[in-house]
Amino acid sequence: MAAQCGEAECALMVAGLPVALMMLAPVAAEAQPAGATAAPAMATPDKCPAPPPGSDAIVICTERPKGYRLNPDVMEAKREVHSGGRPTSPYPTPRPDCASVGPAPCVTAGIPLIGAALTAAEMAKRVAEGKEIGSMFKTDPHPTEYQLYLMAKARREQREAEQAAAARAKAAQAAQKQDASKQPSE
Repeated sequence: MAAQCGEAECALMVAGLPVALMMLAPVAAEAQPAGATAAPAMATPDKCPAPPPGSDAIVICTERPKGYRLNPDVMEAKREVHSGGRPTSPYPTPRPDCASVGPAPCVTAGIPLIGAALTAAEMAKRVAEGKEIGSMFKTDPHPTEYQLYLMAKARREQREAEQAAAARAKAAQAAQKQDASKQPSE
């Protein structure tokens, strides 16, 4: 669609639009019927104060969430990430290169062909057995935050299962004692 105004006219109209909206805002507020008030977001429970009669106050009442807002497994995983033992330097260990003369031997002479051949043989063996080879390329031995989360979740579920089993055993023991006390002595 072709523009129907010149550059100066369009710029003037764009600048005048917010002014026109501000002038129309009070008129729109007056056009609202007198009996119409904002509906409350929820039905007001007993503990929620009622708005004063005749006011336009909006009352929002909600129940407090029970339990944790943040997943405790995620928080435990984050703590494990940030307190992961002895700190290590993010920089690699400096290795002498063959460009200088000195007592250190030249350690970066090239690709270790024996290591590469052994790795290729191990990869072929794993592929032949139908196993995965992705773990061979893992360079960071530390678990990821997601893996730490899964471990924390498994520990929590294990703890909860143990507590539930202990509670069931205790309830069974109490029921057994109660049955024994109800039986008449012969």
